[in-house]
Amino acid sequence: MAITLDRSRIARLIEEQSALLNERTGRSREMYAQASVHLSGGVASSYQGRDPWPIYIDSGSGDRITDVDGNEYYDFHNGFGSMVQGHAHPAIGDALGKRYPLGTHFAAATEDSIVVADELARRWGLPKWRFTNSGSESTMDAIRIARAFTGRDTVMKIFGSYHGHHDTVMVSIGVEYDKIGDRENLASLPYGAGIPQAVVDMTIAVPFNDAPAMERRIERLAAEGRLPACVIMEAAMMNLGVVLPEPGYLEAVREITAKHGIVLIFDEVKTGLTIAPGGATEKFGVTPDLVTLAKALGGGLPSGAIGGTEEVMAVVESGKVYQVGTYNGNPLSMAAARASLFEVLTPAAYERLAELNDRIVNGCQAVIDKYDLPGYAVGIGSKGCVTFATEKIVDYETFKGAQDVPLSELAWLWNMNHGIFMTPGREEEWTMSVVHSDQAVDAYIAAFDSLAAALTEAGA
Repeated sequence: MAITLDRSRIARLIEEQSALLNERTGRSREMYAQASVHLSGGVASSYQGRDPWPIYIDSGSGDRITDVDGNEYYDFHNGFGSMVQGHAHPAIGDALGKRYPLGTHFAAATEDSIVVADELARRWGLPKWRFTNSGSESTMDAIRIARAFTGRDTVMKIFGSYHGHHDTVMVSIGVEYDKIGDRENLASLPYGAGIPQAVVDMTIAVPFNDAPAMERRIERLAAEGRLPACVIMEAAMMNLGVVLPEPGYLEAVREITAKHGIVLIFDEVKTGLTIAPGGATEKFGVTPDLVTLAKALGGGLPSGAIGGTEEVMAVVESGKVYQVGTYNGNPLSMAAARASLFEVLTPAAYERLAELNDRIVNGCQAVIDKYDLPGYAVGIGSKGCVTFATEKIVDYETFKGAQDVPLSELAWLWNMNHGIFMTPGREEEWTMSVVHSDQAVDAYIAAFDSLAAALTEAGA
């Protein structure tokens, strides 16, 4: 039985750790004041923001980064999961150094784009590929391809999943628990302002890990003349911490979508190349009609991709769909991706990630058991998290009902003050790189142990 945590102690620790982090990041405070003059909010993306000021990073090498105040951290943030190769990997640096003198942009195909497409086809078992520059572009284009292929407009997604920042998928992500609606008729709600209601209404959300609920909703939509063009989903949800598919769930979704002629899109922007050589598609053994990649693909450079079957991607090859972008297949991004695929993300690298995953998950679970904390550790490949919940999280409903928000806030502050750079917010997870050391993982576990001690009588 998990202990009942002292809420006043958590509040006190949050106050103390917030003050300590602010004290340690004075240069970031100064930089924030300077940045706020012309950089809206002082950051390049809203996800980089933090109250009272963001942490500005100066450099990174291997599994460590240094902020502008000189504070060094083991990096378990890794660019929101993009840097599974580690920072400044020499193989990628060498590839970029050789490519740069040959020209950095032509808006035309290069040999590296062919080689990268061939390797992605081999890893995913999907024969046709196109490139983009981000995850948002990849999911946006994939949905357009699915709509063109089926001749339908409605999009189905998983409630709580994030698929980028274009309007169609900025629906039913993070919302108040009492607004979710009936499980059989989950609400379509905009994620922030500026999203047309007409677009929101075309996007239908269903719960994760519940294939029967998905099929029932599809059948009701079909009766209304609104059969979905596609189901876009993560095979393992990666923005509620880590929520793995229950046995048989993905196979059932594949069967349902095939039966109804619905294009199945696996959004592998987070799982692609990070949990297996062929991502979640390989890991779980279920092949979608389309897959979207980004983040880890470019080895630190902006890059994305869409892979698909011959049948579905024919709408691109025929010219029916204009899948375009000035920087698609940029020579620098392709050179980095090629080096990453063949020299960094090798079979040996994935064996190493599996070792690191076992080490960090087992170590964190041992801390939870030692202090009887409410929570559990979960991991897959380079990804994982400690979920502060007494019951297993299987979808957004259980996540919202069980997560401990203050404790998650404290954990982030504690990590930052103990040399562990983490993604902010309770929805995010750790990402390790292929160059993470045992020492880095042990430092993460030690920081978690010290937090647990501070939360319990051991830290009183």
